[in-house]
Amino acid sequence: MFTGIVEEIGSVKAVKRNGPSLRLTLSGKIVLEDVKLGDSISVNGICLTVTTFDRDSFSVDVMPETLKASSLDGVRPGTNVNLERAMPANGRFGGHFVSGHVDGVGRIVKKRSLANAVYVDISCEPSLLRYIVPKGSISVDGTSLTVFDVTERGFTLSLIPHTYSETALGMKQAGDAVNLECDMLAKYMEKLVNQKPMTLESLASQGYGKAGW
Repeated sequence: MFTGIVEEIGSVKAVKRNGPSLRLTLSGKIVLEDVKLGDSISVNGICLTVTTFDRDSFSVDVMPETLKASSLDGVRPGTNVNLERAMPANGRFGGHFVSGHVDGVGRIVKKRSLANAVYVDISCEPSLLRYIVPKGSISVDGTSLTVFDVTERGFTLSLIPHTYSETALGMKQAGDAVNLECDMLAKYMEKLVNQKPMTLESLASQGYGKAGW
């Protein structure tokens, strides 16, 4: 579990392809302070497991399903990435519930400045947009952000100077892909609402109510 509060910007040092999967080596400093084999680190919002590490880098394996759902297929040596360690049980919860399981990829449409804010328009598929609401939370490349506005084709973020300078979002331009994870509470709520109602008939069809129960 993560909070979406990025700890540092790392970079891709090496990419090793093995068919539809990847092995990435990434640079880092803060996230390596107490790292152990098997630890989870969010890389641009994707929960990945540390398989090897040294003083200034670590490696992770990326499965085919993760490549399909994320923007990692497009990373190259030198690509900047947001990094965050898994949240400790005694840590502050500064963002929102971020699982590190990306729902899909969006694309930056436009960036514009107004006073001390930078507005970022992002397009995404309707299947993701259904979970995005004004003033709601969303993880964009692993950064916990508040939705400023929603349209039929995407949504708008308003970034403060700190977020813009301390995350990889500030380095991306129009046309660049970003990983999106929608608010998990909305997804659970939809699942519960769409479930078939429990009735005496449905229970009986599954054997409940018979002698011995």
